[in-house]
Amino acid sequence: MSAWMVSPRLMAGLLVTGAMGALAPVSAFAAKDAVMAVASTFTTLDPYDSNDTLSQAVTKSFYQGLFGLDKDMKLVNVLAESYDVSKDGLTYTIKLKKGIKFHDGTPFDAAAVKANLDRVTNPANKLKRYTLFNRVAKTDVVDSSTVKVTLKEPFSPFINVLAHPSAVMISPVALQKYGKEIAFHPVGTGPFEFVEWKQPDHLKGKKFAGYWKTGYPKIDTVTWKPVVDNNTRAAIMQTGEADFAFSIPFEQAAVLKNSPKVDLIAAPSIIQRYLSLNTTVKPFNDPKVRQAINYAINKDALAKVAFAGYAVPAEGVVPPGVDYAEKLGPWPYDPAKARALLKEAGYPNGFETTLWSAYNHTTAQKVIQFVQQQLQQVGIKASVQALEAGQRVEKVESVQKPEDAGVRIYYIGWSSSTGESDWALRPLLASESMPPKLLNTAYYKNDQVDADIAGALRTTDRAEKAKLYKDAQERIWKDAPWAFLVTEKVLYARSKRLTGAYVMPDGSFNFDDIDIKQ
Repeated sequence: MSAWMVSPRLMAGLLVTGAMGALAPVSAFAAKDAVMAVASTFTTLDPYDSNDTLSQAVTKSFYQGLFGLDKDMKLVNVLAESYDVSKDGLTYTIKLKKGIKFHDGTPFDAAAVKANLDRVTNPANKLKRYTLFNRVAKTDVVDSSTVKVTLKEPFSPFINVLAHPSAVMISPVALQKYGKEIAFHPVGTGPFEFVEWKQPDHLKGKKFAGYWKTGYPKIDTVTWKPVVDNNTRAAIMQTGEADFAFSIPFEQAAVLKNSPKVDLIAAPSIIQRYLSLNTTVKPFNDPKVRQAINYAINKDALAKVAFAGYAVPAEGVVPPGVDYAEKLGPWPYDPAKARALLKEAGYPNGFETTLWSAYNHTTAQKVIQFVQQQLQQVGIKASVQALEAGQRVEKVESVQKPEDAGVRIYYIGWSSSTGESDWALRPLLASESMPPKLLNTAYYKNDQVDADIAGALRTTDRAEKAKLYKDAQERIWKDAPWAFLVTEKVLYARSKRLTGAYVMPDGSFNFDDIDIKQ
């Protein structure tokens, strides 16, 4: 019998009486414990040292940042009261909310903010999120509730960076106490205090009695449970073993949709899926070939075949919902046009190549098989390989020089967790971002696009910034360093007894208002 068949939460609420084990009703005052099933294990509880959305998402149980993003990816104040920016765009003066304490009783104040920013901006600490904050020159305490951050150069998305899920406030006393072990001992200002992390089984938090938001959290404990197997993750929602599950495999959607215990929710996301094309090697150095690949793929059919309809064709370089996104498409499906472009480029009979996927799960397998078939119809014969995580790091992300890159066509995705176009463009399409630094796996270089991205970082004028991002996106769309595929919908399941928890457009979570009906 599977260990998932009997719920510890259910067993705790049952009173066994008599020799025959008669069962009394569950108490109306039973503790409210929400069990949240997620698709993979957590790498760390230090958001500054994490590159994966899931690890950062679950640490929202314990941590908060100065700013955040709401369910529509709009900027909101969290621990910050307000901010001002100097005219030269170099100095940010941030006013902090007062009277807030960390779980260990340490006051949240300007000194705490300085301790956190000093830690992440010190290259000696080798934190994975250093590149997000490396434009910070220094952080100064003005007074207990005012902090001044000076940048090395103007960087207009800076407040959005401070709203990124990694940009949290950790107790400075805890940082001193635990050092690198802070990754296993989270101490923040969030709604829940850390109880335990039993890898890889579960992570648990309990209600923080000193939480600064009166009346919150509304539940007593939250338990995050990695459930790697897709079918099991869907099944435990039906048995009541979990209250929330993300992600839901697309092939399981129809079953859960008809469950009387579960709400299946599909919501817009900013998770863009695309094929990166290595623009430095033949035949992909020819824009006509890259455009042909865009015409060759039926995005509507792809959304149905691989995503069970829970995706829409990509309408631009940056998906809707990200600030400064431009709607430019989608690229139409026109195999005749694809064949004509290949002929013009000197490949009337097509060519052979390789197609790698950054993932090896069921959906990715369906995507690359579908793309393989579509490309074959216009004469492009692609051998496919779904990479394991270690292979991905070795064969794609760790390559030191463009000329050594073995990648040709590469299926991958991205979401801009800052909610702003800088983080949707610069890590993927600026020439400075080629591996191993970041993820420009197309090895794309367009001097004007580089100038637009850099110019948008410097200006604080919103109209000027919008103009620069529009120009960059239009040039990228025409150059087609990618085959623009689909924007996924986030698909998740929530028990009918759970409220106030949802998946954000970037694949992170918001559970500020989480509650359980009893």
